[in-house]
Amino acid sequence: MDWILLVAMVALLGFMFWSSRKRAAKMKAEQEAKARAMLPGVKVLLQGGLYGVLVSYDGEDLSKAATVELAPGVAVEVHSQAILRVVDDEDGTVTEDEFIEAEADQAEYEGDVANGVISSVSNDRAVEAAEKVADTSADSGDAKPHA
Repeated sequence: MDWILLVAMVALLGFMFWSSRKRAAKMKAEQEAKARAMLPGVKVLLQGGLYGVLVSYDGEDLSKAATVELAPGVAVEVHSQAILRVVDDEDGTVTEDEFIEAEADQAEYEGDVANGVISSVSNDRAVEAAEKVADTSADSGDAKPHA
């Protein structure tokens, strides 16, 4: 019975050791990839949520400050580890599949508006504008000057 507990404890310790080494290797790989991507001119996200363009960064000595330009002519020095990540400009691009799906949704919406199933905001505004014009013309036609 005691040997079962001993085997279980050794297995748990072995798993903990293996898991921590795997996690450390993964973190090291992520840091190296981040350091390779940190080139002057890339868009970065800071820990505080600010976006900027990296002006200078020393990947070897992390105790040195990095310079980030937040706006044209506005450069700030931040701790090098305050840079959260490099921002990809491709995040805002639309794939062909997404574009085709959006076109299908738009066609369905236009069909529903044409059939009267739903009304669009622009149609509602046009109806309101037409009603206002009709009301003002009716009001001006009723009021006749007395002679």
